[in-house]
Amino acid sequence: MLLSNKIIQQIRHIELKAGRLVTDALAGEYVSVFRGMGMEFEKVREYGPGDDVRTLDWNVTARMNAPYVKVFREERELTLMLVVDVSPSQAFGSTGKFKNETAAELAAVLAFLATKNNDKVGLILFSDHVEHFIPPKKGRSHVWRIIRQILTHQAKGKTTAMKEALDYFNSVCKRKSLCFLLSDFCTENYEKALKMAAHRHELVCVQIKDPREQELPSSGLITLQDAETGQSLVIDTGDRSFRKAFLAHVQEDEKKRLEFFRRHKIDFFEVNTLGSTVVPLIQYINRRERRLKMR
Repeated sequence: MLLSNKIIQQIRHIELKAGRLVTDALAGEYVSVFRGMGMEFEKVREYGPGDDVRTLDWNVTARMNAPYVKVFREERELTLMLVVDVSPSQAFGSTGKFKNETAAELAAVLAFLATKNNDKVGLILFSDHVEHFIPPKKGRSHVWRIIRQILTHQAKGKTTAMKEALDYFNSVCKRKSLCFLLSDFCTENYEKALKMAAHRHELVCVQIKDPREQELPSSGLITLQDAETGQSLVIDTGDRSFRKAFLAHVQEDEKKRLEFFRRHKIDFFEVNTLGSTVVPLIQYINRRERRLKMR
């Protein structure tokens, strides 16, 4: 596919910015909070003082008439899967940057972190169906391909179906993977699929937000169009009670989502088109690190 100069500049800008943000300190934090996700069976040996009785291999113990334990080794190599929403609602932005550009920036940072740790990175793009899949691989050229795909992909779907994307992710990733799900979560009926993915993998949900989706300005009569349904609606943003009701609806929706994530122990953080892409990631990593130390 021939790329316009604008797209090439965008890709280079994001790659350079992501590469600059991925410092040794951040890479070290990434490794520390996601270490030990995969444990691979290595051997059995006789039980010794201090061994965890939960690792007893009862079959070998019965056969040898002496206690034996299973020994596991930590898999150093992770597989990072980026599951990115490319539905029409992602092509929105009121701050000079669209939500899909913000998603591409964050995806690039995560991909560079994984590459620095010699991990594989894969990509799933979805709207109302899975639109593109890039199998996990290593290397900077592979990261470039992922960034380019996110930025240049022309979505065919008109709505968002997260369930289909998560079902596909579960089917192509048989082994436990680290998955970052990037979406604005403007969809419904994804909870069951999300719980299943979180049970089988290390799942981190990231909501991509824009300020105008949270709070309307007082600008008089304006026409709003739903990017996914195409429906238009004329509203009076000068009506204070309407703006207040709109904000209350948004906050209630977010409250329910957060309660769901907390109830099912699913990691979650937000990234806004207006602010930094990497600061919320660092804050999330710090929270996760504190949580791991408390265990």
